[in-house]
Amino acid sequence: MPHAAPRPTACLALADGTLFYGYGFGATGVTIAELVFNTAMTGYQEIITDPSYAGQVVTFTFPHIGNTGVTAEDDESQMPAAAGMVVKWDPTEPSNWRATNDLRSWLTKIGRIGIGGIDTRRLTRAIRQQGAPHVALAHDPEGNFNTEELVTKARDWKGLVGLDLAKEVTCSQSYTWDEKSWAWGEGYTKRTGPAPKVVAIDFGAKRNILRCLASTGCDVVVLPASATAEEVLAHNPAGVFLSNGPGDPAATGEYAVPMIKGVLEKQLPVFGICLGHQMLALALGAQTRKMNHGHHGANHPVKDLTTGRVEITSMNHGFTVDSESLPEGVVETHVSLFDGTNCGIALKDRPVFSVQYHPEASPGPQDSHYLFARFAEAVGAK
Repeated sequence: MPHAAPRPTACLALADGTLFYGYGFGATGVTIAELVFNTAMTGYQEIITDPSYAGQVVTFTFPHIGNTGVTAEDDESQMPAAAGMVVKWDPTEPSNWRATNDLRSWLTKIGRIGIGGIDTRRLTRAIRQQGAPHVALAHDPEGNFNTEELVTKARDWKGLVGLDLAKEVTCSQSYTWDEKSWAWGEGYTKRTGPAPKVVAIDFGAKRNILRCLASTGCDVVVLPASATAEEVLAHNPAGVFLSNGPGDPAATGEYAVPMIKGVLEKQLPVFGICLGHQMLALALGAQTRKMNHGHHGANHPVKDLTTGRVEITSMNHGFTVDSESLPEGVVETHVSLFDGTNCGIALKDRPVFSVQYHPEASPGPQDSHYLFARFAEAVGAK
């Protein structure tokens, strides 16, 4: 007589009433969030610890999640960011010389829920067709679920539109950063010697962005998202960097846009990434809008309109700058070759520019590292 299938220990409930049952790992309990999918084949740890994923459960389209384990060296922030993860196959034991822990134990430690045994292809199609849905993800080792309650929680969640999450993930106080990018045989080394000071505004900054700034010769000081123009300028910076981050840019812009406008009045070089790109666009007079399902992956083609070059980039965003709203004097520099959405802007007359994608990769290709060199040149770094 065949054995009965084990009872599901996790449930993913979509706001439209669709239910996915699987096998839970990591933390137990229930989390409510927006559901997105990510097409990257590597870097699940960096994705889960990327502050830009706050308020989101990530579906990984690549099936082999967990096979390289985790290591503290690859965390992109001090605290976990994503609300949970969905995978096709249960995580296996790690096979990687750098691994110091396995995915299951790590998720338990950081308090995040995982669900395996899911038809991620079907789930991804649903996200693409209906837009990023609101979901309730539950993990109960006994397999007891009140599905009506889970669906109701998903439906009642207000979502990311109008939600300022940067204040939830930003640093609580300023600090300096001197750690450079990882190098084979050396690990992470420190930047030394005199260098032009760059103020980085932390809307949810990834560590590898700060490393890239330090590696190009910048003396980096990081300020909270709520920093005012006066607080930024008090450091007498040679340039200002606007970081990535989660949530609705219009909501964060309520306090960030006045700061950016104050910086722009001083004619300083400015470089923005992801949410920082959207913040700069808002400060210059453009508008942003919510996307159907956003861009999340490490294989997104972007065209540089100034050179004609195509770059393969890492992306993670659910809002976009409306290119038709760009004011005079602001040029569109990059576009997505997937859907034509805006991926970069610049002022015509001075070194103020930003991109929607992540040139620091981690995970992803390094085609766009030149942007850090461009900013470093603008602030006088060597």
